[in-house]
Amino acid sequence: MQFVLLIFQGTTPTPTSPKWSNLSPDEQQAIYADYAALNSAPGVTPGLPLGLPEAARTVTVTAGTARVADGPYLQDAAKAAGGYLVVEADDIDGAIAIAARVPAARHGGGIEIRPVATYW
Repeated sequence: MQFVLLIFQGTTPTPTSPKWSNLSPDEQQAIYADYAALNSAPGVTPGLPLGLPEAARTVTVTAGTARVADGPYLQDAAKAAGGYLVVEADDIDGAIAIAARVPAARHGGGIEIRPVATYW
């Protein structure tokens, strides 16, 4: 089965945040190594790099008119998705095991798992 793991950074320190400098160089390298290991794990397809939520634009259409708003759909940028992985796993438990390896899950964020589905 395929699953999409949506990575929500939450309060996770990222290389572009001031909190990143609070991590030791060893902790920073461990996070990079963990993501590299995930990205090369069997059954894992890394998602394309996402820009920062502040650079997002959200489009809605009302009565046939497109409206564009600055920022992510969720106005609190800390709650915006920060990335994703596509995972091939035998079942949800396999996807959960991979999600538990995502550094954001243990540094203040969370991973939402959704099965890939066909609607048409």
